[in-house]
This record gives sequence, structure tokens and C-alpha cells, in this order.
Amino acid sequence: MITKPTLLLDEKKCRLNIVTMAEKARKNGVVLRPHFKTHQSLEIGRWFKEAGVERITVSSFEMASYFAPEWQDITVAFPVNILEIHTINKLARKIHLNLLVESVETARFLKENLRFEVGFFIKIDVGTRRTGLKPDETDTIDEILQLTENSDNLRFKGFLAHAGHTYQCRTNQDILSVHETTLAIMAALKKQYQEKYPGLIISVGDTPGCSVAEDFTGADELRPGNFVFYDLVQHQIGSCAVDQIAVAMACPIVAIHQNRNEIVVYGGGVHFSKDNMQDEQLGTIYGRIATMEDNGWGEVIPGMYLRSISQEHGIVVVPPLEMTKYKIGDYLIVLPVHSCMTADLMRQYLTTDGEWIVL
Repeated sequence: MITKPTLLLDEKKCRLNIVTMAEKARKNGVVLRPHFKTHQSLEIGRWFKEAGVERITVSSFEMASYFAPEWQDITVAFPVNILEIHTINKLARKIHLNLLVESVETARFLKENLRFEVGFFIKIDVGTRRTGLKPDETDTIDEILQLTENSDNLRFKGFLAHAGHTYQCRTNQDILSVHETTLAIMAALKKQYQEKYPGLIISVGDTPGCSVAEDFTGADELRPGNFVFYDLVQHQIGSCAVDQIAVAMACPIVAIHQNRNEIVVYGGGVHFSKDNMQDEQLGTIYGRIATMEDNGWGEVIPGMYLRSISQEHGIVVVPPLEMTKYKIGDYLIVLPVHSCMTADLMRQYLTTDGEWIVL
């Protein structure tokens, strides 16, 4: 019985999302190394194994430590925090660990302090402007490679990029444009360094690009993450259909204001985060309300959405004709704006088959 904000998971949709992406990778002859920061679950990770996935990506050494008992090849796709060198060495002793390097300082520290062998990728900024070296910063790339060339424990794996600026796209053509530009940038780097490093890997991956594109020529591995669940942002971008969104929040109704056409739900920032999106008709939204079905949820209800949230409260705008359908003690099904943040906050799932998955 649902008595408080509960993150629901449709296992069938989730597994289909996994299989679809795995089949796309196989079709293109590339390795799927999915990012597990979205679901953060050993149980859901096993569904990836059933789809043939053998290597994964995470966003922290804490997450790598959690998955290490079941996964032996892990890339931490976040610039190395050298303060965690003890954890890095502990992990590198047990698994094949890949790190991200984008500075000479970090490379030097790792060379001097690693006790076990690790692989490393050089992070390339292909336009997101968050982290990474620009493609033309070859002097720094060369210095990193020269410094690590004779290292006992650092092994250069290749170049890694995340085209996060696809999240600003609103058409498939815009997504494909970013995707193709990313592949072109990375192909040029591979051409420049392949002779000296013939086995270097080009690692790319963002959910919009990997969902929309069909051609990954030049890439060796893909690292999408959000596709496992998708969410409203991905639907707005054009990455998925609403019926591919595999998670939703069940939020109890605690107050109804008929005169304002509003319902107050138990579900706020501590459950969803305060990520929001802009809708041309509705303005700022924190979630959309879906119909309740026997096997989970159905379509989005037009004009009904989570307008604002505070720590525990959520205010839902309700079309007048919908107001009579609800009473205090019912719950609403809310599709999240950002499933990664919602899953991280909730730390457990209730499947639509009634099974609990706890992180």
C-alpha cells in the first residue's frame, strides 16, 4: 500500500529501454558502457547483464565501490578527485578501473601515487563547456601523454566526450547536428593520435544523441545513462515517447482547493529535487500528471501539472473538469522532470508488479 511519496518503476518499459539501446550498439559494432548514475541499483544492473552489457560507467568512486562486487570493468566519468587516492587504489586492486584526466597536475599526481594499474581517458569538451580540454589544446594533451608514457600504473585508453549540450536541443535535427559534430571532433583526434596509440578508444554518449542517432561511425563505445528510465526533459528534447518513461512518483493528496483548481500533494523538493522545465503553454513545471492504470500509469492528462514545490509540498494545477475525480487520501501519478535526481533522492523503487528494489 502506498502511504507516502513512492517512486514507481515499470520493469517492462525499463527492460525494453535497455534492450533497445543494447541492440543499437550491437548493430553499430560499438560497445555499450551505460552510465549507472541514473538507476544506481545492483538489481537493475543485472538487467543490463541479461542484455549482454559487460562494462559500465559511474559518476563517483563511491558508486564504483558499490558496483565493484558485480562489475569488473568500470569507468568513473568524472574528473579525478585526487583526495580520494586511497579509494582509487583500493578499487584498482580489485577491478579494471578507468579514470578521467584533463590536466597535467592530475596526471602527475596519479603517476606518483597509484599503486595498481588503471586506465585513463583524456576528457574532451565538444561544446558542453563544463569540463574537459578543448580539441585544439593538443599541447596539454601531448604533455599528459608524454608524462604518462613510461608510467608503471597509468595506461592511456583514449578520448572521452559527453555532448551534454544536446539537452538544449528541441528537434531531432538539432540533436543529430550536435551528435555528428561530436563524432567529427573525436574522429579528428583519433586520426591525429592513432598511429602512436593504435588501440585508442573513442568514448561518447549522451541519451539524446544515442536515442535519436542511428549512425555512430568513429565511436568505439557509447555511455548513455538516462535512457534506462527517460523523463519529461528527454521527451521534450525528442529522445523518447511518453510511454517510454519507466518511472513515476506516486504522491498522496493531502489537500484540495476547489476555488483555486489546485491539489496539494505530499511530494516536494526532497523527493523530486527542484529541477524544472519550461513548457510553451504551461510555463514552469516540475512534473506532469498521468492517468492511473491497473498496470501502472497511462497518458499525460492535458493541462494538469506540478506547478511548484517546496520541501515536502507540491502544488498541482488541475483543469476544472478533473477536480471532481480526486479526494484527499488518493494519490497522483507524477512523471518526473529529471529521473536521475528523483531516483537519487528516493533510493528505492516499487515496481508495478509490487516488488521493492532498494539501493
